[in-house]
Amino acid sequence: MEYVQLGRTGLKVSRLVLGTMNFGEHTDEPLGHEIMDAALDAGINFFDTANVYGGRESKGRTEEIIGTWFAKGGGRRDKTVLATKVWANMGPDGDVWPNHDKLSALNIRRAVDASLRRLDTDYIDVYQFHHIDRATPWEEIWQAMDVLVRQGKILYVGSSNFPGWDIARANETAARRGSLGLVSEQCLYNLFERRAEMEVIPAAQVYGLGVIPWSPLHGGLLGGVLRKEREGGVVRSTSGQRSAQILADAAQRGRIQAYEDLCDKHGMEPGDVGLAWLLTRPGVTGPIVGPRTQAQLDSALRAVESELSEEFLTGLEEIFPGPGPSPEAFAW
Repeated sequence: MEYVQLGRTGLKVSRLVLGTMNFGEHTDEPLGHEIMDAALDAGINFFDTANVYGGRESKGRTEEIIGTWFAKGGGRRDKTVLATKVWANMGPDGDVWPNHDKLSALNIRRAVDASLRRLDTDYIDVYQFHHIDRATPWEEIWQAMDVLVRQGKILYVGSSNFPGWDIARANETAARRGSLGLVSEQCLYNLFERRAEMEVIPAAQVYGLGVIPWSPLHGGLLGGVLRKEREGGVVRSTSGQRSAQILADAAQRGRIQAYEDLCDKHGMEPGDVGLAWLLTRPGVTGPIVGPRTQAQLDSALRAVESELSEEFLTGLEEIFPGPGPSPEAFAW
C-alpha cells in the first residue's frame, strides 16, 4: 500500500480510504469487523464514517460497530486514522429539535461526545463537517473546534460537500484566528461527475487540503453495470432512482457502454479503472471505497496496483471530458 500526507499536514494516510457507510445497514457487525481487519492487513489505515450512518432507524450504529472493533485491541485503534462527521440531526426522523443538528457550538460539543462514546475512543483524528451550515458564522465554528483540539478530542478538521468559496472562507477565518483550518475535503468526484474540477479541487490545492472523492464509481455505474445487466446479475446501486434515470437516457447509456468497451480493450475491469483513474488526478489523496463484502474490498485493492497507459487515459478523457477550470468552463 502506498501512503501520502493528508493535504499540508504531516499525517500519512493510505491511498484508499475505507468507507463504512454500509456497516449496520447492509453489512452486519461480524462481517464489518472482518472487512476492517482485512483492510488493515492490506495496509489501508484511513477509515471514514459519520455519526448518522447506520440506517434511518439506527443512526449511529456504524460508529458503534467500529467501536466494538477497536475494543478487540491488537493495536487496531493505534493503527487507524479515524475520520467521522458532524452535521446531521441524530434524532428519530421527523423529530427535529432545535440545536440538534448543523454546526452550532452547542451541537458540535454534543455530537463529538456522542461519537466518542459510540466509537469507544478518546479522540478522533479527522473531524469533518458533513455539509455547510449557512446560518452559523465561521468564527463560532472555529471557536468550537479549537476547544476540541485543546481538549485532545480531535486532531484535525475536514470538510465534506463544500463549494470552493466556502473552503476559502473557512480557511481565511481560521488563519485570522491562528488555527490550522480545514485539511481535507470529501467531494463527489469520479469519471462521470467531474464538476469538482471547476473550483472545489483548485481551492483545495491552493489551501493545502487533501481531496477525498466519494462515490468513485458513481453509484455503481462505473463498475460494469451494463455487463452485469447482460449477464442477468443483480445491479446494486447506492443512488437508486438517479442511476436508473441515467441508464434510461440513451446518450448516457452509450457513454457507459463506450467506457466498458474501452476497459475490455485494455483487459481491465471497469471498477478497477474508475478507482485507478482517480489515483492519477492532481490533488487526490485517495478515494473512499465502501465494500459490503470481502470480494468488493479485494477488487478495490487491485486498483492501487493498476497502471493506466496514456492511450487509455486519452480514451477515458474522450468519453468523459471534464468541464475544465473556472471561469473558462462557463465564460470566454
